[in-house]
Formats: sequence, structure tokens, C-alpha cells
Amino acid sequence: MSDEKDEREIILPGEAVDEDMKPGRGTFKRDGQVYASKLGVKTFRSGYVNIAAQSGRYDPSEGDKVIGTITDLNPSVWMVDLNAPFPAVLHVNDVPWRVEYGDTRSYIDLGDAVLIKISNVDEQKKIQVKMDEEGLRKLNSGQIIEIPPSQVPRVIGRNGSMISMLKKYTGCRIFVGQNGRIWIDGNLEGQYLAVKAIQMIEKKAQVMGLTDIIESFLKEETGKEFDDEEKDEDTPPEEDE
Repeated sequence: MSDEKDEREIILPGEAVDEDMKPGRGTFKRDGQVYASKLGVKTFRSGYVNIAAQSGRYDPSEGDKVIGTITDLNPSVWMVDLNAPFPAVLHVNDVPWRVEYGDTRSYIDLGDAVLIKISNVDEQKKIQVKMDEEGLRKLNSGQIIEIPPSQVPRVIGRNGSMISMLKKYTGCRIFVGQNGRIWIDGNLEGQYLAVKAIQMIEKKAQVMGLTDIIESFLKEETGKEFDDEEKDEDTPPEEDE
């Protein structure tokens, strides 16, 4: 079975998924075997096997980089919508600026989009996020689109192959948040093409040979062509700034 097929294989609750990988979100381990704890699509990331729900809201996990929007603020915190069951809290101590008490609006205002990292999720699913690491920031340009969180691995591709290809053909800066929100920044023509390609990925996520399909589409639209060696050298999206 190929890696590409594994990435979109639908798994039932209680079904054995892998005995060699470490259990990730949506799984549990018993007697040396990893099992699915919910219905979803099997994906792999950093040595872990995960089960991502095919639809619904984002299931937050510590360490995820996500794109959020500010829905409320008070003198010391911002409330951030992540497309999760509960809003996240961003405290003034977790941003790269020295914010005076009551001056939160001067730095991040209602409706602003932010690239942030989940620092903690407690047993009640209360989420804390931070923006004081390199690459995390307020997003002041470009546009944001949304896909189901379960489709994030398809847009990224194995070892970042799909997203690297999208960047090269469109000339855009693209960041795929683990919560299904995607930031695209570049000239309008490139943004438009990136959106069309991502929508195609979402629509054809279960199709075999998806990378080749998207590459053919991008070649036809742009008249450009890149060899495999060039595509492999690009930076995976989780490291993109």
C-alpha cells in the first residue's frame, strides 16, 4: 500500500491503524497496537499516526501552528477564533511586544488575523496560544481561505511536496494552518490561481495521483515547468515564515 493511499484511507472507530507508528490524535494504543478512537482519515506526521475527522471543527493539539481571528479583547488578553469548539486565549505576556495594561487594541484589534501556536490545551479543552516565537505574527496582507481540517495533509503533501509546488507555480507565500485556514499572499493573479488549485485539491482529495493532476493544471494555467529536484528543495510549510 502506497503512502499516498494511506493518507486518505477512511478508518472506523476501533479499527487497528498501525503498530510501528506512535499514537497521535484520534488514536489510542493497546497491547502494542494503535487503534482509531473515531471515524476519520488516517494521516502521518513526524512519526505519529493520526485520525482526522472528515468534517467538523478543528481538534486543537499543543504545538500546532494555526491561523486565528480576534473576536474579543480586554485589557490583558485577546480571544481568538480557531474554528475549534472553544475560543483560544492570547495573553499580553505571549506576544512579541511590551503591551501596557489596557492597550491591547493598539497592537491587535477585533477582526485581525494572526498566525499563532497552540501552547496548551487542558482537560476542559480550554486553549492557550502564543505569538512570541519566530515566524508567528499578525497577518496584514493577502487573503485567508478555509478547508476542512482533515484536508490539511493533502494540501501540504508528503514532505511538503504539494505546497512547495503551489508556491513555485503561483509565486505566492502560502501558510497552511493545522486548523484548515490557509493564508495566501502575492500578486492577485497568483492568489487567484492558488485558490483555484486548493479548491481542486479539496474537491479531489480522495483521488489517486492527485499531485500529478494538480501539477498538470498549474502547468496549463501558467505555462511554467519545474523539475522534481527543484520541487524537493522547497521549505515545508510548517517551517515557512
